[in-house]
Amino acid sequence: MLKLIIGNKAYSSWSLRGWLACKQSGLPFEEVVVPLYDADWDKRREGAEFAPSSGKVPILWDDDAVVWDSLAIVEYLNDKTGGTLFWPESPAARAMARSMAAEMHSGFASLRRKHTMNIRQVYPPATPDADVRQELGRIMELWAQARARFAGDGDGEFLFGDFGAVDIMFAPVVTRIVTYSLPVPRFAQTYMLAVLQHPFMQDWIAGAQEEDWVIEQFEMPADG
Repeated sequence: MLKLIIGNKAYSSWSLRGWLACKQSGLPFEEVVVPLYDADWDKRREGAEFAPSSGKVPILWDDDAVVWDSLAIVEYLNDKTGGTLFWPESPAARAMARSMAAEMHSGFASLRRKHTMNIRQVYPPATPDADVRQELGRIMELWAQARARFAGDGDGEFLFGDFGAVDIMFAPVVTRIVTYSLPVPRFAQTYMLAVLQHPFMQDWIAGAQEEDWVIEQFEMPADG
């Protein structure tokens, strides 16, 4: 059986992506949650299970195969399940979806740094910094293009119709927008609602609410 090691569900955005990928695969997997930055964190990172990723989560073990990094986990599970569950079918849609996932993977540093994930909180609206507004604008542009060009390729309300890898990559962005009450256009609200109501996301959010770990550095609203 697959074994996925993740951090706190309330805070760990990359863990959410890896976990959603495992759920999307339909394959059975063992879920191991480790609290981030607790007293045993440094020692735990030195263990054999964490060595390949230098202690970062998520990390996926499949017998003697190990995969870390959320996008790599998506691709590994895509290969393992026949290539039909994560990416759009048409070449044009797949090309755009992979580009969007890669941009999410490597970009939007200001949004990540200034609006860390905290699923258990909803803060009052505050004007985001200019760099965050710029990144949100780019995200809205990507979402709008995907919906306009390829939403009709599937049956759902997701970026390329059906729920897939791109929605997995942007799911923590959706939670950040909600947590910090960030301004987004109406079409984005419809998409975000579809993500939040997805059964996988509902399961994750419920798990986050049940956690009793609190990391103070992630419990402060963003300045700006």
